[in-house]
Amino acid sequence: MSELVLARIQFASTTLFHFLFVPMSIGLVFMVALMETLYVVKKQETYLKMAKFWGHLFLINFAVGVVTGILQEFQFGLNWSDYSRFVGDVFGAPLAVEALLAFFMESIFIGLWIFGWDRLSKKVHLLCIWLVSFGTIMSSFWILTANSFMQEPVGFTIKNGRAEMSDFGALLTNPQLWVEFPHVIFGALATGAFFIAGVSAFKLLKKKEVPFFHKSFKLSMIVGLIAGIGVAFSGHMQAEHLMESQPMKMAASEALWDDSGDPAAWTAFANIDTNKEKNTSEISIPYALSYLAYQKFSGSVKGMKTLQKEYEKTYGKGDYIPPVKTTFWSFRIMAGAGALMIFAAIAGFILNRRKKLHTSKWYLRGMVALIAFPFIANSAGWIMTEIGRQPWTVMGQMTTAQSVSPNVTTGSLLFSIIGFGVMYLILGTLLVFLFVREIKKGADHDDHKDVPVSTDPFSQEVYHGVTS
Repeated sequence: MSELVLARIQFASTTLFHFLFVPMSIGLVFMVALMETLYVVKKQETYLKMAKFWGHLFLINFAVGVVTGILQEFQFGLNWSDYSRFVGDVFGAPLAVEALLAFFMESIFIGLWIFGWDRLSKKVHLLCIWLVSFGTIMSSFWILTANSFMQEPVGFTIKNGRAEMSDFGALLTNPQLWVEFPHVIFGALATGAFFIAGVSAFKLLKKKEVPFFHKSFKLSMIVGLIAGIGVAFSGHMQAEHLMESQPMKMAASEALWDDSGDPAAWTAFANIDTNKEKNTSEISIPYALSYLAYQKFSGSVKGMKTLQKEYEKTYGKGDYIPPVKTTFWSFRIMAGAGALMIFAAIAGFILNRRKKLHTSKWYLRGMVALIAFPFIANSAGWIMTEIGRQPWTVMGQMTTAQSVSPNVTTGSLLFSIIGFGVMYLILGTLLVFLFVREIKKGADHDDHKDVPVSTDPFSQEVYHGVTS
């Protein structure tokens, strides 16, 4: 196996594992901030308990996520040094802002939130958790600013064989960023909401702390439905933009080898033969691809064979068709999981309105299983985004084969892949153990009953998320 393949496997595995935690942190802390806001406004103790209970789980997830993210930037210098030399002047600026501004904001205000329950006023303490939430969103913004440059390079000039930033404002107004960013954030909110809904459904099945988890479930379904609809609309915006910026990715995601007719049908299922460059069987929905691409029920879409010829004229000889099966099915996994979450949220509203939620065991069991679906959708979406861009790391500027470090060895890559894999297995096991322990304790546990606390009704217990 070549060094290029191993370097790609290592980056894909570590990035996907890290990305399990990122949307979870963004979504959970937003939910916690919303719960504490409801406590401050409505002065109901249940919302205070909700903020603390789900805040414990957020802190655990955040801590493990930080550890998994440390490896990402090291890989650029170790395995992708030629890429780093080419794009470092552009890529470094948003990553530096993310580390020095957004991440520091998160860290500072997380500390104030943890230790400020009996020291800060209600509104100041609430402001702290909202600033943490804002910090997580801004972290994703700056990371996506860098990623969007890889998808659609803007604001740079080539000097001495390197991309040098010439317009920082162009990076911030990159059209790719403004269709990618809302899609990721809505996906993150859905992740946090459906995690809370799934855990609450499990507790409702066990008939434990029913009022608490029923209220948690209802709130999470409101956010989950809004987020799910937001994911769908922002995803549609991305598809429209792909027609302009990366038509090959759009064609690969539809397994469209030849130019479509007008109107273009959307392929729901295809048996893809990449060797013969054709689909041996298809199930299609008329007009749907035209609407997805142009927001109207007319218009044709170029196929991969046509685009291959155009790319050869522009970039020279080469294979510019990405892995079609991976791109095609990752898109459908993402879209299918997202649609199922929307339907599940709607079903939850109906059952709750009819007062049948507690007795609908089939639905509650399904919601427990649905905890996994946002993670599946997020991962499939990123696979489609990155694999669909191949063979490029920076679209139209640098290929993946040109990006790998020239001196990296097969042995060192195999060793690090195995080492990271073992470490991630340990971290994943630890996360599950801590989550299960916190969930079993329930909303009313308090490990610090012997610690004196303020007489302020807002702070009848000291926050203990770090030690519990």
